[in-house]
Amino acid sequence: MKKTNKDDICFMSACDMAEKIKTQELSSQEITEVIIERIEKINPIINAYCTPTFDLARETAKKADDAVKKGEKLGLVHGVPTSIKDEVETKGIRSTFGCVIFENYIPEEDDVAVARLKDAGMVMLGKTNLPPFGYAPITYNLIFGSTKNPWNLERTPGGSSGGAAAAVASGLGSLALGGDGGGSIRIPSSFCGTYGIKPTFGRVPHLFAKLGGTAATISQSGPIVNYVKDAALMLDVIVGPHYSDKFSVPKPNYSFLEKLKEKPKKLKIGYSFDLGNLMVIDTEVRKSVQEGIDKLNGFDWDIEESNLINLKNSKKTMLGVKRPRIREPFLVLGTIWATSFAHVLEVTKLYKKWKDKMDPTLVKMVELGQRFSAKDIKVAEIQIEMINENIAEHFKKYDILITPTTTITAVNVTNTLFDLIEVEGQKVSTNDWVAFTYPFNLSGHPAASIPCGWNNDGLPMGMQIVGKRFDEVSVLQVSKAFEEVAPWQDKKPNFN
Repeated sequence: MKKTNKDDICFMSACDMAEKIKTQELSSQEITEVIIERIEKINPIINAYCTPTFDLARETAKKADDAVKKGEKLGLVHGVPTSIKDEVETKGIRSTFGCVIFENYIPEEDDVAVARLKDAGMVMLGKTNLPPFGYAPITYNLIFGSTKNPWNLERTPGGSSGGAAAAVASGLGSLALGGDGGGSIRIPSSFCGTYGIKPTFGRVPHLFAKLGGTAATISQSGPIVNYVKDAALMLDVIVGPHYSDKFSVPKPNYSFLEKLKEKPKKLKIGYSFDLGNLMVIDTEVRKSVQEGIDKLNGFDWDIEESNLINLKNSKKTMLGVKRPRIREPFLVLGTIWATSFAHVLEVTKLYKKWKDKMDPTLVKMVELGQRFSAKDIKVAEIQIEMINENIAEHFKKYDILITPTTTITAVNVTNTLFDLIEVEGQKVSTNDWVAFTYPFNLSGHPAASIPCGWNNDGLPMGMQIVGKRFDEVSVLQVSKAFEEVAPWQDKKPNFN
């Protein structure tokens, strides 16, 4: 039998790993050891893992191999090395949320998604880095420092699941569990050249209610991977209801992975380079996404530009009176997140004690949240419903929406949430370059980012594929179709 080389193992799909472990072509211990060896070499360079759990991984891998030899029933990700974002609680393993307040916090129970991955046989490699509480689309915190983009170490991998995406892109684990409260799976997937999907809100239960209020209704856990089929595999494991999450919905009566074997014969796809809340898009990003859209024309689907969504206008009336226009959507998101941070830290009496030791940018967000009134929060909640209605208008006519994931490629690793950058001669803020992602957190629609090219500086670019609520299947199927005509997995970062 031909020996599998180490690089092939590190960049192998999780589906293939699970099959090879099941047939004993490769052992979980062999795979795990090869990936740990790579993490020990690469992680000091990019800082993707903040808390490795190698002893646990080796122990779990041995148990996985023993189970195979004994003919025991195997889970969907049996023996497959996996990383967990550090905002997701892991029983007995430090979970810092990227914030000095929780630097030494050891949870007493697993998050629902973690427990399900464990039950399905995953081998946990460790926790991946993030900004404090996942508040920013860059990955930096005062405990672990910055995570670097594997394609250019002077750039950020994005955030907040930056450690997860950097790890996957670098061959440091084929499965990563991320979280997305404003683009936090899709932004780093775009910046790092990985595939990531935010499922419909409610698909994956979580214990994220500690953030309180509306913030808990816009965040969702999901996979970051190198292959579309691996995302479907992870979703098959983590979706489904749980008593602890009142928003969780029933598990579908089908397998996402099995559905990938089908291709929809009829689809109506709309695309947009302007949702009504954008300033400017990098020329190379726009060109790459347009070329990606053109490649989908080969599937005989009906594809046209959609002008239905305008997130700054609403023509409807309420009780016969014209409703107010939609505010800047980023202000809606900012109101929700800032007030949630402020509320939790004030109620727990943590803010006063830790303020001087916290990340200064997070302090600014908390202080902003303290200034918002109850009326501001209620207005934001009403605005969320108005934004959702405008997005729903698109899906009356179309099955899928395609946009760029971000309007730019990865920014400098030293950037902060409040820094302006220049795009096509214009100064833009963070809310401008993430303008395509967060509206779908407010509406709860499933949305994925898929690599659609690399720019002249060798940085990845992402195309966003959005579906109707609870129609992850169409998002995955369109993603798989695109992957087949525009595969990206042969392109790997060079650390030599």
